Amino acid sequence: MHVAEGFLPAPHAIGWTIAAAPFVVHGARAVVTEVREHPESTLLLGAAGAFTFVLSAIKLPSVTGSSSHPTGTGAGAVLFRPPVMALLGTVVLLFQALLLAHGGLTTLGANAFSFAVVGPWVGYGAYRLARALGAGLLPGVFVALALADLATYVTTSLQLALAFPDADGGLLAAAAKFLGVFAVTQVPLAVGEGLLGVLLFRVLTVNARPELERLGLLRPAATPEEVR
Repeated sequence: MHVAEGFLPAPHAIGWTIAAAPFVVHGARAVVTEVREHPESTLLLGAAGAFTFVLSAIKLPSVTGSSSHPTGTGAGAVLFRPPVMALLGTVVLLFQALLLAHGGLTTLGANAFSFAVVGPWVGYGAYRLARALGAGLLPGVFVALALADLATYVTTSLQLALAFPDADGGLLAAAAKFLGVFAVTQVPLAVGEGLLGVLLFRVLTVNARPELERLGLLRPAATPEEVR
């Protein structure tokens, strides 16, 4: 997720920046629209950004000297839809690059694409599918956060494989290598992130229920069974 500063070849860094830019611009418009039409949502927007910043700033050792991170982007995607997280996630990455030396400016586009674009969209899609199949809010949230986390790392692994294909096995061998390196810590981390998301939304159903109803996550007359 946090590809280090200067780690990608210039053509790859530029290409991923171009790929991520339209999503971020669209996300900026979505945030402006949300705040203009529903100024009361500003606090919850800030909370979604803070949740993502705090979780993704946690750096856990992995194998072969690498590291793994939670992402937290699935929560904002469920609350405000993926376009909003394209902006919030990119802002989080920018601050982490400048303040914490996580990631970098030259790799911001690649990190934004995996972290702020692919992760939120996969997480939101999983949430919508879970709800369509009859799951309650909290199971949907668990699936969203866990799969947003995993999708980010799968994308990052593919980005690294494209940049550094294996000398013998090419792209597929390199992708398998990078996925294998991260899977040891990232799979249990994704499960933990899903559980943390459930705890977060339990609190929100009590303290921010009107907002959840306005956002369509809960019906005004939702029963505890619909939440669970």
